[in-house]
Amino acid sequence: MSRLDKIDAQLIDSLQADGRLSIAKLAERLGMSEATCWRRHKRLEELGVIEGYQATLNRRKLGGSVLAFVQITCTQHSEAATAEFERVIQASSRVLSCHNTTGEADFLLQVIAQDLDDYSRFVEKVLRQLPGVSSIRSNISLREMKATSHLPVGELLGL
Repeated sequence: MSRLDKIDAQLIDSLQADGRLSIAKLAERLGMSEATCWRRHKRLEELGVIEGYQATLNRRKLGGSVLAFVQITCTQHSEAATAEFERVIQASSRVLSCHNTTGEADFLLQVIAQDLDDYSRFVEKVLRQLPGVSSIRSNISLREMKATSHLPVGELLGL
């Protein structure tokens, strides 16, 4: 990947804070011409650094009062079982993230639900039906102290 500089980091940070910024506002904020700003912005998209844009939603105001962190351990690790596991997880809108991890569990999921009954139904109808699942461990979030998708761009780039 082409080396990103401090201006790229500032551009990315500005868009992370407000993805609706126009090129004109972004250029003004960064002290550059609109054409230069547009070229840098376009380059970051083409490099895949910027993958897309989305609104940040309040899950509680939309009825998602339960957030669970779920550890899943599997006994089957065949290509077919893994492919089916991934297919089901990818298709589930309740699964916000899924990571194949080291440690005791094979996977760590972040799951949203309306309430505990809704979460229980999800575990029974979806997670327990996955091939090779031997253990499901849930940790329910009692209080969310921090939630962000903002990356520390400057720090990651060593700027």
